[in-house]
Amino acid sequence: MTILVTGATGTVGRHVVGELIRAGQRVRALTRNPAGANLPAGVEVVAGDLTLTDSLVPALDGVTAVHLITFGGDDYGVLRNGREIVELLTETGVRKVTVLGGWDEGTLEPAVRAGSLAWTFVYPTEFMSNAMGWAGSIRAEGVVREPFGDATTAMVHEADIGAVAATALMEDGHAGLTYALTGPERLSTRDKVRILGEAVGREIEFVELTVEQAREKMAAEGQPEEMIEFLLDVFGNVPEEANTVNSTIEKVTGRPARTFAQWAAEHADAFRA
Repeated sequence: MTILVTGATGTVGRHVVGELIRAGQRVRALTRNPAGANLPAGVEVVAGDLTLTDSLVPALDGVTAVHLITFGGDDYGVLRNGREIVELLTETGVRKVTVLGGWDEGTLEPAVRAGSLAWTFVYPTEFMSNAMGWAGSIRAEGVVREPFGDATTAMVHEADIGAVAATALMEDGHAGLTYALTGPERLSTRDKVRILGEAVGREIEFVELTVEQAREKMAAEGQPEEMIEFLLDVFGNVPEEANTVNSTIEKVTGRPARTFAQWAAEHADAFRA
């Protein structure tokens, strides 16, 4: 069978592709920019845009399973054509989907639940890769400036998210299930900065901002107002349920969830001057 991965060049999609290829699966990767895909050998890269339903038709030829993301377009907005996508997948013979969910539902999630596809939803908490947003200031100054220094999250490694999705696509027994994914520990912002410093081999200073200072910093960086308020709300009032450590990753994949220390070691060069 051929498995189609949408968002194949994204933070999680690359790992879904990698897991499938290592397992010997036939993989087709959907991207808006095939020329810049830079995916593993053996992957068939095709052009397509999730926001344009008709553009998906050629990519679905012979496909029986699909990894879906719930957003698209230049603004990464939630999909507005979810019903049309689900109808197309069903008509073309797709039997199974995984859906990488986000904070807000669009039209895709309810359409998947209402349809006849065998579905598995994957809902991760904060990505470890979010720490890449600190790389510039760490390289330049050895400093991280953020609010809410004691706020804790159970960050999850993007490779673990990809592994769960790939497992659900390849194996039976996951249909109708929703997997909330966390890392193996809750860490504060201060903890994350300390762990990065250990990986890089230098002390990184943490400067705690007030809410207003953080708002001004994000605005200067070009963040839209809606995103600024969302981030301040989420990290100022960390959702307890989404950040209660669980063992779902190990149960699904058979491997323990990766730690933030592992992630930091893997990406240490990105934080070195």
